[in-house]
Amino acid sequence: MPNIEIYTSPLCGYCHAAKRLLSRKGAEFTEIDVFVNADKKAEMIQRANGGRTVPQIFIDGQHIGGCDDLYELDDMGKLDPLLAKAS
Repeated sequence: MPNIEIYTSPLCGYCHAAKRLLSRKGAEFTEIDVFVNADKKAEMIQRANGGRTVPQIFIDGQHIGGCDDLYELDDMGKLDPLLAKAS
């Protein structure tokens, strides 16, 4: 399974939707709560090339983007191959 990281905050509906999609796909992910840890928010912004909104999703270090980007990848049939790759 690939290494999936998702930067979230607890009250974010888009974060919950992204996590639901990943869970439905059987993908394990590491959730990083930027609400609790401000240092992680700065890290997220740097890794996401200035992206300040949550969620920010990374698969094997590749920046996927936010929830809409994740669902778009799924709609185009490109998410499953990313999730199937061995890291």
